[in-house]
Amino acid sequence: MKTDAKITPTTLANFVARVLELAGEKARALDRAWDVSRGTPVFTVNGQYTTRGWTEWTQGFQYGLAILAFDATDELDLLELGRTKIQKFMAPHVSHIGVHDHGFNNISTYGNLRRLMRERRISYNDWQLSFYELAIKTSGAIQAARWSPTPDGGFIYSFNGPHSLFIDTVRTLRVLALAHQLGHPLMAENDVRISLLDRLISHGLTTAKFNIYYGEGRDHYDLPSLRGRTAHEAVFNSKDGNFRYPNSQQGYSPFTTWTRGLAWAILGFAEQLEFLNTVKPVPKHAIKPFEKAATATADFYINQASAADGIPYWDTGAPNLHRLGDWQSRDADPFNIFEPVDSSAAAIAAQGLLRLGRYLGKTGKRFTAAGLKISQTLFSPPYLSESPKHQGLLLHSVYHRPNDWDFIPEGRTVPCGESSLWGDYHAVELAIYLQRLASENRPYYAFFDA
Repeated sequence: MKTDAKITPTTLANFVARVLELAGEKARALDRAWDVSRGTPVFTVNGQYTTRGWTEWTQGFQYGLAILAFDATDELDLLELGRTKIQKFMAPHVSHIGVHDHGFNNISTYGNLRRLMRERRISYNDWQLSFYELAIKTSGAIQAARWSPTPDGGFIYSFNGPHSLFIDTVRTLRVLALAHQLGHPLMAENDVRISLLDRLISHGLTTAKFNIYYGEGRDHYDLPSLRGRTAHEAVFNSKDGNFRYPNSQQGYSPFTTWTRGLAWAILGFAEQLEFLNTVKPVPKHAIKPFEKAATATADFYINQASAADGIPYWDTGAPNLHRLGDWQSRDADPFNIFEPVDSSAAAIAAQGLLRLGRYLGKTGKRFTAAGLKISQTLFSPPYLSESPKHQGLLLHSVYHRPNDWDFIPEGRTVPCGESSLWGDYHAVELAIYLQRLASENRPYYAFFDA
């Protein structure tokens, strides 16, 4: 990636303002057009949001987008849109025992409303605050109950079953963190109190150990030149908890890096480092492994996974990527005929790089510069969707390439030009984060009570 020292949160202010203006327009337009009886919108086809049954993991991004747009603009209709729909439709996500996505759905909605109330951006109301906090506490405990023990810890298992640890889940740990900060435990048989913080840390340590490679010879492909490579899934023996092998659901192979999974790791570990340093006493046994995971994956993104402008292709080992030649030395081409880019991975990674850079201080300057470069690229054509005819905000997002779920426009050979709710949401979250960095009048944007 080629960074530019001249880019700062302040120089990006006009880019950010445009993204946030469009976010409100897109949130309103999608709400007007979407028939809730169809399920949850997931990604666009020919510019129109459609659904895709797998798990309902994107509804929180739909309504959270409206809440974030209000956060940026103070336009009360966006607050009312988000708040009304959250109250009406999000309760099943709070009590959903079948998914690992609680932090996605419920921090994006109840968590953002709670944050805004604590910041006095919306009117303070004890009962409303208690409603948001009860949702977060319940969600955190239910996610923590999806537990598979290992010989030296354990993990929150994915919807694939008790054998499966997804790299994605490290970013959903936010709900355990906030529920713990609110004083909530998971209650088990015989009134045993299980610490949500302990489960958060254990899950993070297991992820760092088995889903991330450090060039230390763990297997034949764990080379020093590939330090920071991630596996989407780690598979364990569900009888004894022992690790068996790496796997990939949405990437090309277990031994290549699905770049959205890489991005989840960067952002997830960076946020948890911010959070853990507010815990008293600081859990020092987790800090170094989390730092190791965050810096390794961030370095890999910059050095191996992204093109010159900071945008990654969907997998570092995608089978036709070699046909693009020296793709890392050039800006990404979302309209190429060989392999799709994934702008949603870039939006997630950019926020993670910025948070990690801030957390590390002087030693993190290269991560900050990378996050700013990616932001400038994403918030400009051909990635920013300014057409009112297109319901998405961030173009060139990819969902599931192996399953062939992504729309390929007529005359093209690979997916391009479409959006996803997680891509749109994380683009807006990135814009809010940059807006806060550029302002001295607003508190630091964090999911927890900083």
